[in-house]
Amino acid sequence: MVLEGRVFRFGDNINTDWIISGRYKFAITDMKKLSQYLFEDIRTNFFKEIVPSKSIIVAGDNFGMGSSREQAPWVIKEAGIICVVAKSFARIFYRNSFNIGLPLIEADTSSIKEADQISVDVDTGVINNKNYQVPIEFNPWDNFRKELIRCNGVINYLSRHKNFKI
Repeated sequence: MVLEGRVFRFGDNINTDWIISGRYKFAITDMKKLSQYLFEDIRTNFFKEIVPSKSIIVAGDNFGMGSSREQAPWVIKEAGIICVVAKSFARIFYRNSFNIGLPLIEADTSSIKEADQISVDVDTGVINNKNYQVPIEFNPWDNFRKELIRCNGVINYLSRHKNFKI
């Protein structure tokens, strides 16, 4: 599986309240509509910059820290972001993301810049930056994570593989 897109660069310690402000958590329950407020407090009009299915978020350490609200990874996915690449992720954000089918990649992101065009090969564990010819290696996903993403999250995975019905 290869994910390709334009980079939107963020720094370290991006918390879930910056991903989606807590002021919306009860006011808007439709995730597609809520995604229009993605990163509103730290990057005004970010939603308008996204090209659905062609956009990748790249960040530093500890992406998704803060509350355990599932809305944070969900609005990223609903906005059309195809994956998030960061040096590290907060543990609960990491788990919530795979549970809803949002691909996350842990890699050294220090050489990736805003607007770079990258491809992420989750099978080989290589990020290629079309602006620079130096590949970035990361630990490839195990089969379970690959299948979670292919199934679009844990609910669909359970329905498909365990005869589990919701």
